[in-house]
Amino acid sequence: MTNAEFIKAMNENAHTKCGGEVHRKMHQLSQEALRITSEINSTYHEPNELRRLMEQLIGQRLDERFGLFPPFFTDCGKNIHIGKGVFINAGCKFQDQGGIFIGDNCLIGHNTVIATLNHGMLPEERGDLIPSPVHIGKGVWIGSGSVILPGVTIGDNAVIGAGSVVTKDIPADMVAVGSPARVIKSIYN
Repeated sequence: MTNAEFIKAMNENAHTKCGGEVHRKMHQLSQEALRITSEINSTYHEPNELRRLMEQLIGQRLDERFGLFPPFFTDCGKNIHIGKGVFINAGCKFQDQGGIFIGDNCLIGHNTVIATLNHGMLPEERGDLIPSPVHIGKGVWIGSGSVILPGVTIGDNAVIGAGSVVTKDIPADMVAVGSPARVIKSIYN
């Protein structure tokens, strides 16, 4: 199975059986991600070198305004899509098999977790994976320690308060806080 076939299967939200071809490919990609993130996290790198390592990890060119403060963790890497001018702060953990799409000019706060996989509910299906993408619009600011769950879309310019757990979509231009996160106001108030 190629990387492109794996990404296509995951982006189609296919229920992935434990031990199947897609599952095995996921484990292969996780080993590559562990190797690259170990390099990112093990020593100091100039910003251009960090950008080059992230490009290798995600298989996408990044613009010169991309910023990353390590450590950074992911267990796949190949289904992360990053817009221009994105900054990812220290300690973030991305579970990207189901697809993480980050729009231009986003700020991702310290220790943010973005998850795109669920497991089968029945005990005999617990090893199965159910992917669902996360879409983060342009200009979004995600506060430190937030958790973004599978299938969530965060609209353009929204702000997610620190420590929030985002379980459902957040409209554009809104501030959402809490666990579960709820909209409390417009960014224009």
